[in-house]
Amino acid sequence: MNETKVVIAAIEKGKPQAAEQLLSLVYDELRHLAASKLASSAPNQTLQPTALVHEAWLKLVGDRDRTFQNRAHFFRAAAEAMRHILIDGARRRQTRRHGGGQVQIDLGEIESHLASPDPSENLLALNEALEKYSQEFPVQAELVKLKYFAGMTNEEISQVLNISVSTAKNYWNFSRAWLLDEMEKG
Repeated sequence: MNETKVVIAAIEKGKPQAAEQLLSLVYDELRHLAASKLASSAPNQTLQPTALVHEAWLKLVGDRDRTFQNRAHFFRAAAEAMRHILIDGARRRQTRRHGGGQVQIDLGEIESHLASPDPSENLLALNEALEKYSQEFPVQAELVKLKYFAGMTNEEISQVLNISVSTAKNYWNFSRAWLLDEMEKG
């Protein structure tokens, strides 16, 4: 962790190789988070974990004015970047040009498909509810982003947000109930 702090400080000072050093330090962890998130997403998801990490990385270091205060701040920014990438993908899939409204159906599973809504619509509804939620409960909204979009565990989240594991669990339970209620209203 200290090495990450040193590299983040070097990035802030404009050292040319620091960004590459940071990527090599956190790449495996970011890829693990992306893989766990994509494993739980829609079956029609075409984005691979490596591509999600690379796109998030480009968002993170592409902005030359971006600074990271510490490791936790970096991972929060990474979760936010992954969220934006996944939301943009869901929006793109909803457009007519990309087959929006069209659903690929396995004829053997047609009954189960009719009972469940389009995953892209769920993701967009979640994003809309999360935007409202973050206005009232910003810390809990950060937890949702880290857990849902970055696939972090309660233990990892407690370290990033500097809260106890039990508080992380309580925030998650409250957040899920609030967001589900909001999505059902919408």
